[in-house]
Amino acid sequence: MALLNHRPLLSIPSLHSPRLKPSARVSCFSARSNSVDAVELKSSRKEYVPGVVDDIFMNVFRSKMVEETGWDSEKPGYDGLIDAAHRLMVGRSNSEATKASVRILRSLFPPLLLDLYKMLISPIAGGKVAAEMVARVTAISCQWLMGTCTVNSVDLPNGSSWSSGVFVEKCKYLEESKCVGVCINTCKLPTQTFFNEYMGVPLVMEPNFSDYSCQFKFGVSPPRPEDDSALREPCLHICPTANRRKEVNAAMDVSRCPKA
Repeated sequence: MALLNHRPLLSIPSLHSPRLKPSARVSCFSARSNSVDAVELKSSRKEYVPGVVDDIFMNVFRSKMVEETGWDSEKPGYDGLIDAAHRLMVGRSNSEATKASVRILRSLFPPLLLDLYKMLISPIAGGKVAAEMVARVTAISCQWLMGTCTVNSVDLPNGSSWSSGVFVEKCKYLEESKCVGVCINTCKLPTQTFFNEYMGVPLVMEPNFSDYSCQFKFGVSPPRPEDDSALREPCLHICPTANRRKEVNAAMDVSRCPKA
């Protein structure tokens, strides 16, 4: 999930130092052209170490999840957060889980702030200013949740390019949840909805379920559900539920995550 904070953006230029070749980052669904790209991607990954401020963000976010579900895990730290994310899926349809996650995101911001951003910032320069701004704040403030992030350029449908992308090298949230459905219904879809409807910034998120990377594209509208390949993904090979299902019935079809 993408969270924002309001720290000054004076140190933002450092985010432009490329870690990956642009061709390897713009689309996380694009195939790697050769083994060199794969080696560069693997070697660039450095685990993000959360600080005190990150712990505050996590605790606030977790408290909002607890308010929504009325349940909290006994596990401390990030493990408890992941338990809470799974709890969001219990007793809810996929669409209900998505709506609940949108409510959690909205609860993190004063309503007036969201309204003012959508009204005053989002229209500037055809949306470019708002898209590039939220990309930088997301990369700064959300590494505790997703891991190492970098700002990169994305191609828009009109042929132009904006520095409004955020590349997550290996999403901790996806890897720790071990579930395509949790990724789709508590992160991808609600985050896209939140930015588009409540901040006036179109967003498409492209998770790669093979290497757990993810490409955020602010300023780009998401595809229709029937055209979104992420919604047709099979269960992850690390999914314990899928593995148990296969143990019970070897012929059982796990070609699509039942939670997605």
